Amino acid sequence: MRLTTKGRFAVTAMIDLALRQGNGPVTLSGISQRQAISLSYLEQLFGKLRRHAIVESIRGPGGGYSLARPASKVTVADIIIAVDEPLDATQCGGKENCHGSDTASGIRCMTHDLWTTLNSKMVDYLDSVSLQDLVDQQKQKEQNVVVVHRTTPAATSA
Repeated sequence: MRLTTKGRFAVTAMIDLALRQGNGPVTLSGISQRQAISLSYLEQLFGKLRRHAIVESIRGPGGGYSLARPASKVTVADIIIAVDEPLDATQCGGKENCHGSDTASGIRCMTHDLWTTLNSKMVDYLDSVSLQDLVDQQKQKEQNVVVVHRTTPAATSA
């Protein structure tokens, strides 16, 4: 089980958007350049995020996207679910036919309950992390960057 690029890119793009929220609408082309995500892919993702009322689009010159609600009210689970990212560790997709729907047995595997519980824990965790938490974390990282400038001694003439 792994999170696909769809979920990763959606969360990354939302952090980028939230970081720039105070400066007016954010363009997808700007996010695309900063995060190295295809513009057409971002357009697809943001269409889904808009339909789930996570972002709003502003048309016209100076337009772009902004958050539809405060970053503290948007969870990582909201974002991932909005872009149709499956959060499922079971082999059967929750259908309880782990040994295959085409086999006569078509029954749950012995570890089905383990993976179902993991699904629940993942959703609980992702639902506990807000977009604001990720923005704050990113800002903290930016503040902890230390820039070292070396001064070169002036050349002396002999």
